[in-house]
Amino acid sequence: MGFLAPLWLLAGAAAAVPLLIHLMRRRAGLRIDFPAVRYLVRAEREHSRDLRLRNLLLMILRVAAVLLIALAAAHPIVRMAGGGHARTALAVVLDNSLSTSAVVGGRPVLQQLQARAREIIRRASSSDRVWLVTADGVVHGGSRDAVLEAAAHTEPFGGAGDVRAATARAALLARSAALPAKEVVVLTDGQAASWRDPLSLADVPLHIYLLAAAAPANHAVVAVRAIPTRWTPRGAVRARLLASDSATYRITLEGRTVARGIAARDEEIVLRAEPPERGWSSGTVELEPDELRGDDVRHFAVWIGPAPAVSLHPLAGPFAHSALDALVQSGRASIGNEISFAPADEATKLPALLIAPGDPVKLGAANRALERLGVPWRFGAVAHGESVVRAADSTRALDGVSVSTRYALTRSAGAGGSTGGDTLATAGGAPWIVAGPRYVLVASPLAPPATTFPLHASFVPWLDDMLSQRLSGEGGTPHEAAPGEQLGRPANVDALELPEGGELTLSSDSFTAPSRAGAYFYLRGTTRVGALVVNPEPGESDLARLTPEALAVRLGTRASNVFTDSTALSRSILTAAPQRPLLAPLLLIAALTLLAETLITAPARRRAA
Repeated sequence: MGFLAPLWLLAGAAAAVPLLIHLMRRRAGLRIDFPAVRYLVRAEREHSRDLRLRNLLLMILRVAAVLLIALAAAHPIVRMAGGGHARTALAVVLDNSLSTSAVVGGRPVLQQLQARAREIIRRASSSDRVWLVTADGVVHGGSRDAVLEAAAHTEPFGGAGDVRAATARAALLARSAALPAKEVVVLTDGQAASWRDPLSLADVPLHIYLLAAAAPANHAVVAVRAIPTRWTPRGAVRARLLASDSATYRITLEGRTVARGIAARDEEIVLRAEPPERGWSSGTVELEPDELRGDDVRHFAVWIGPAPAVSLHPLAGPFAHSALDALVQSGRASIGNEISFAPADEATKLPALLIAPGDPVKLGAANRALERLGVPWRFGAVAHGESVVRAADSTRALDGVSVSTRYALTRSAGAGGSTGGDTLATAGGAPWIVAGPRYVLVASPLAPPATTFPLHASFVPWLDDMLSQRLSGEGGTPHEAAPGEQLGRPANVDALELPEGGELTLSSDSFTAPSRAGAYFYLRGTTRVGALVVNPEPGESDLARLTPEALAVRLGTRASNVFTDSTALSRSILTAAPQRPLLAPLLLIAALTLLAETLITAPARRRAA
């Protein structure tokens, strides 16, 4: 038995009132014998015995009436055997992560889990509340038939999703329902990578169905990268495979096969190419299909075009000349007038890589040139003394670089946060390299007396990155994301070009990465200005599964609540006995008790009248 308003049980203390009244009415008088009335003793004794029984019965009835009314006010409910199950809030978690698209026993794992989900949902009655929560965060509710339909049409997600978060959300839904019974059922393949951290639902009963079949062997493309991200027009593709043996691969670019081969186990694939395509292009690294098709293909995107043509001013210094010559010899740059590389006081156009003048006397001319070019930064006072350089993106590429002479960089009046550009590196905590639309500005001359940067191994790769990524006429870089990941919309991007054609308009500051793997392109108007490459998480290719005992530990439940047999699972859910309220019966009994009390006291009232 339970109570919906247990505080009303305290009112049962009022039952002491009739008892006290009964005790207080007992009279103890002085006994005096009258010989003339001794013949009445026997009759008096019989009448007293009847009176005591009557008063005792009245006391019992009054105490019972008070107790019954207090009990009824507490709204008691009892579980009844038979007659179906109690009204239940049932939340079913269906694991539709990429790993469940693997074929086991001739059928995809997801299809087998869907069958179990439909069996469970069919057992729910019309008085139950039912939800279906999938690993990609989608919640389906409504009628039982609507949830059954959603379970039947659930598609595999393109990535790992978050089945733990889905389980926690299912528990929240069950708790939110004002029903006497609550249950969460998780249907999963038990992939170890999906259940790394413990999860406890505490007050909500949890039942888990774990597919009993062993995980199939799997090979996958777990990493692919175009190096560099902008080919001029030569570049390379690097890929890494997950395979227990050698695997046959194919590399494509814009649907055209550019390479085939066989990779040994743990061998890195490297393809160097100089393709005829130009602009933003998409490519893939593919393996022969196996039981898990979703990770046999991995996508990449690359910009292909001519090497940036650079005009180098003589006052840029000999180290700048040597670095640019190295890029020209490797085909990463050419000599021309597309990009200017010069001291700020000598610059006449953008795009440009601008460095501080070697002579402080030219500082005024440099600031006037920056103003004329629309660069929102100005050189300030010169600072001497060694400072350590730190890259602003937390990489270690500039570790070991130091600065001895630098100018303070300050934003010009009226330069907002967005027009002020990005800080790429700091020296002594202050901006040292900044960049914005069509410019990169360095706060020191590129000479050893001012900084060790020209002597550092990172100088030539940094210069290559600035010229090809930051200052090249066609901007944008590729971004990588997992399916369903939350992303910020890049500045000045209007839409996302879909692989199958068409566009997805991006109107808000953030958006969700597509659930389907592929190469998508950012658009400004009709021009491609970057790429979004969506691939599944590498860990999703590891199909190793947890044992029922290990999964029970991570979910904070008992091992007996983890099932590999669907029949045992069905027997364990929706078993709570139905509950019936006792308010009406208790009030009826209380009314009968008061009626009996009235009938017993009625003759006495008539005699008194």
